Amino acid sequence: MRRYLLSSMSIAAGAVLALAALPRDAQAAGQLTLYCSPQIEWCEIMIREFEKATGIKVAMTRKSSGETFAQVKAEAANPKGDVWWGGTGDPHLQAAEEGLSLEYKSPMLEKLHPWAQEQARDAGYRTVGVYMGALGFGYSADVLKQKGLPEPKCWADLAKPVYKGEVQIANPNSSGTSYTTLATMVQMFGEAKGFDYLKALHKNINQYTKSGSAPIKAAARGETAVGITFLHDVVTTIVEGFPVKAVAPCEGTGYEIGSMSIIKGARNLDSAKRWYDWALTKEAQELAAKAQAYQVPSNRDAVPPPQAPKMDQIKLINYDFKKYGSSAERKRLLSKWDTEVKPLPQ
Repeated sequence: MRRYLLSSMSIAAGAVLALAALPRDAQAAGQLTLYCSPQIEWCEIMIREFEKATGIKVAMTRKSSGETFAQVKAEAANPKGDVWWGGTGDPHLQAAEEGLSLEYKSPMLEKLHPWAQEQARDAGYRTVGVYMGALGFGYSADVLKQKGLPEPKCWADLAKPVYKGEVQIANPNSSGTSYTTLATMVQMFGEAKGFDYLKALHKNINQYTKSGSAPIKAAARGETAVGITFLHDVVTTIVEGFPVKAVAPCEGTGYEIGSMSIIKGARNLDSAKRWYDWALTKEAQELAAKAQAYQVPSNRDAVPPPQAPKMDQIKLINYDFKKYGSSAERKRLLSKWDTEVKPLPQ
């Protein structure tokens, strides 16, 4: 019996050693750890359909773009995620610049719109565009009527004293949506005037949320008059039946290229590449409408949801993704906002 136990223990120990000696991909075949930044409903539909199509089991964590970037950076020495899907492109570009994501040229690249391919080229093919969305705001018609407030049509309107305590936006440190707002104001008005605007707007903010879509959800619930967010998130609340109206600001506005990256050191690299290629297909991108996600897809053959904002009808600025997605510029602008805007009295 003693000999049998010793023999069994030796076999078990040998099996453990053999498993440890296998490449990490071989140890975790058929699995994927996904960091997902769009709304949870879209993440869940994507995962369900990917698992059906491939048999690969997905473990998902949902966080906003800024939070996910912070997590990927914190885990750089011991990566736990495989793919970061969705969320604004600026932090994806910063991750690429800092070597936190892996270079990968998908065979699907030629199927994408030029703006998505340009995003990939700017990042040295360490990220790629998966959708586009314009920045703007939405307001609750009911709240405006109850409080006798005028309908805002421009960015300048939101900084007027009449909207004191009536505007909500996310914190740009945690939210890609809000960082896009910060970078948009700097590009539209110049840095000095852009920060002057943000300081004036600050006086009217009732809450800085963590998530970029939270402000329009608050407006839909009647908790704030105005929510600054991407227009496709406003459309979602309208489709759900809330008395909310979308505004593409009169001065013009910035936009996002929602992106996707393979995390450097991914433990399930083969699975990560399969997700990456699949997520760029027409079929995968058309799943957005089922989740009430109304961004413009990056695959040229994918049909945008009919409710999606018409980008050719919105006055878009020439957003410099390369500059404002760079590590140095993002850190500088966020630090300046933390120092010059956030501490101001309201």
